[in-house]
Amino acid sequence: MAALRSPLDEPLLAPAGKDDEEQRGGGDDDVTSSQLLLNQGTGGASFSRSCLNVSNVISGVGMLSVPYALAQGGWLSLALFALVGAVCYYTGELVARCMRAGGDSGGAAVRSYPDIGQLAFGAAGRKAIGAVMYAELYLVAISFLVLEGDNLDKLLPGAAVALPGGGLLRGRQLFILAAAAVILPTTWLRDLSVLAYVSAVGLVASAALTASLVWAGIAEHGFHAKDGNVFSLAGLPTSLSLYFVCFSGHGVFPTVYTSMRHKKDFTKVLLASSVLCSLNYAVTAVLGYLIYGDDVKSLVTLNLPSGKVYTRVAILTTLVTPLAKFALVIQPITAGVEEKLSLAGAGAGRGGSLLRRAAISTGVLASTVVAACTVPFFGYLMSFIGSSLNVTVAVLFPCLSYLRIYGPRGGVRRGEAVGIVGILVVGVCVAVVGTYTSLHQIAGTF
Repeated sequence: MAALRSPLDEPLLAPAGKDDEEQRGGGDDDVTSSQLLLNQGTGGASFSRSCLNVSNVISGVGMLSVPYALAQGGWLSLALFALVGAVCYYTGELVARCMRAGGDSGGAAVRSYPDIGQLAFGAAGRKAIGAVMYAELYLVAISFLVLEGDNLDKLLPGAAVALPGGGLLRGRQLFILAAAAVILPTTWLRDLSVLAYVSAVGLVASAALTASLVWAGIAEHGFHAKDGNVFSLAGLPTSLSLYFVCFSGHGVFPTVYTSMRHKKDFTKVLLASSVLCSLNYAVTAVLGYLIYGDDVKSLVTLNLPSGKVYTRVAILTTLVTPLAKFALVIQPITAGVEEKLSLAGAGAGRGGSLLRRAAISTGVLASTVVAACTVPFFGYLMSFIGSSLNVTVAVLFPCLSYLRIYGPRGGVRRGEAVGIVGILVVGVCVAVVGTYTSLHQIAGTF
């Protein structure tokens, strides 16, 4: 690896140990989201801490859209949900095997997805997977703002602000701008460790959402799922794409593996976390669909009646995670822009560096605001992310890398190779059909 490293050369979630700081030159400008989310001790992360880390990564905003995904695909799509979870668990194990291959080869340690890409496909592989991961981060940042705008509009309906020119700003656009104003100062920080603690409430928010749906079902609607679909072929691409969003934590698996005290336990950590998150997702999907049936919206919180205590609890807890994680998500993007513009380490002094970083992060945030105000539906955006990017990161890349690394060594059994090829074929079909469907849906709303 070259001495002057691009952000594509750095793991998105790098362990924060002393050795890693020395390897990276000790630069605190390069603090990334995983250093903050994975606050490890010098002895490595324990089994329980690793389970918490993986669960916190897997369990995200995808939970809000799983009832909608179930409504799109019908009850039988739950079998596909289980299949997607199993496939993503298996590909996560393939990521760990690729990590071990890097250590066994005697070369440079494999610490990130781009490192696996380089081990498998050389420099082109590193750049390709890095570009996909940054695109995924950018779209996730946009989805955070869409989530904030839609939910705040639900919580405070009818809010409007008069503009100086005589216009009126109202609805979701108003709240997207308000959320961006709150988030903006956090994007200027160089040390985001405080936000890492706040972002840990994501698991609590997930539990609060499930509890709110139970409350809503008992107090208001009941569990009946009027006119529920058994199976819908037309809605299957959207359903599958959203299911893949639920298990899109593969980008941080290399760091969790590296940071563990006992790396041989990674498979158990991944299995425990996947089962826990799958159960939470499934319960939320079933409850949401049982209560609202085919009328469930792309954000299940938008179905909750206004003015109710459980609605406020669900929305408020849901809003915390995007506010806390936005700065963590765009920080690698900001670092990438700095590198491309040759601003990082330009020698203008600490004050000038802070101003440049603030200007770039403000520009990135402004671009996501424009995109969030343009994208009309959260579900369609998440479907696009799931089909085009999550499938690539969680399915296609691990399978291709594993075959490329272990195939020439004779380490892939024939039956396993056939299974992996089958996964690749399904993954490509989901990516192509899902991407086309989501883009068609988005275009049809304009």
